Amino acid sequence: MLDGIETGYKEKFDFPQRADPPRLLYMLASVPRSGSTFLSHVLWRSGCLGAPLEYLNFLPGSPYHAAHGAPKRQVALWRSALQRRTSPNGVFGAKCFSAQLRDLQQANPALLIAVMAALLPTDRPAFVVRLKRRDPIAHAISYARAALSGVWHKMQEAPGGADVQFSAKAVDHARRLLDQQEADWDLLFAEMGIEPLVLWHEDVIAQPAQATQAVADFLAVTLDPAAAVDVPEIERQADSDSRRWAALYAAGQR
Repeated sequence: MLDGIETGYKEKFDFPQRADPPRLLYMLASVPRSGSTFLSHVLWRSGCLGAPLEYLNFLPGSPYHAAHGAPKRQVALWRSALQRRTSPNGVFGAKCFSAQLRDLQQANPALLIAVMAALLPTDRPAFVVRLKRRDPIAHAISYARAALSGVWHKMQEAPGGADVQFSAKAVDHARRLLDQQEADWDLLFAEMGIEPLVLWHEDVIAQPAQATQAVADFLAVTLDPAAAVDVPEIERQADSDSRRWAALYAAGQR
């Protein structure tokens, strides 16, 4: 687990362990710095839409970092997630970045095959919720600042937020990376004939309850207020320095 950070991957946040496979699975597809952690916790809090976290992230520094380079352990964690993170109504969700699937293709193809069969089946409807951001510059700035500072979560921030030296080069690099990852999703879903439900980061932040209802309607799941669960709060990071970066980038500063 991440040192000093309360994550949603701890056992105390599990749903009751399930013996049967989930009756309905969906993918929350996004790219880094799209607000996907906020959305995943909003959906999870309903108690009816699974707990769509990053069960395929084994990189150093991630909650599942201990399984990095250990394919059998990764498979075991995935199977465990299916049992522990399926809400009592039988719904399971997993948050995925396209880069994570690329990593699995190289490092653990057997797990990728299992994941694709579960989340993006070809013999039954596949359900994908895709989260995007409307402002590509703000998105790239968010990614660039996090990459340079190493601060990816609110709980890692110093009081007042992180001041990072402006770098237009870092923003340009972030734009290329994010564009490529979005293009990967475009290509995959087009090839598979999948039409995701598209949500926008800005709308989710403004109206989280409406986002939850939209996902429930898309999945044909009935929300039960009595099923709601307590999950870790996700606080937004300070954005004053981001606004400074945006002004400098717009002015052509390098």
